[in-house]
Parts: sequence; structure tokens; C-alpha cells
Amino acid sequence: MTKLKETIDDIAHGLYKADIIDQKTLRDLVEDELPPLNEYSGKDIKKIRRRQKLSQAVFAKYLNISPATVRSLEQGQRHAHGAILKLLNIVDKRGIDGVV
Repeated sequence: MTKLKETIDDIAHGLYKADIIDQKTLRDLVEDELPPLNEYSGKDIKKIRRRQKLSQAVFAKYLNISPATVRSLEQGQRHAHGAILKLLNIVDKRGIDGVV
């Protein structure tokens, strides 16, 4: 979580220096706590996908990843991180319509 917050802080400071966001927005971005992200096992990811009644190929399209990536995540060969982890958290909490 610390690494993610540091990355967001760096991006926010870059946007401020580029005059894309103002001081108030910068303060809001770097001071607010980010929502915690749940980590998911392969079985958890499969349950999330099945709860949405989606095939691996369709689930992959929604997440903008390859079906092979979904397969390797579900088999535990890869672990979700970054944007994929964030999208899985959204789908888990809000359903597949949360990422559309």
C-alpha cells in the first residue's frame, strides 16, 4: 500500500508542476487515505468471475487483459497487482457494471 501511495503522490506532484491541477487538488490527492485493496487468490478471482456469470474471455475483455492472463490468475500462476487488482476490487464490490 505504501508503494501505491508513493506512486500516486509522485503523479499528483507532477500534475501540479505541469499546472494541470491546483494546490487544493494536490492537497486532496496526497493527504486523503486511499481505500484499502483486497488481495485475491486464484480461487477468489474465479468466484468473482463466476458470480458475474462471465466466461474467462468475456471477463478478460471487461478488465482489458488477455484470456490467458485471467486463466493464469485463476490458476495461481500470477498474482493480481496494479490496475488489475484495483479492477478486481471494483468488480467484487460493485459488480461488472462498476468497470464499464
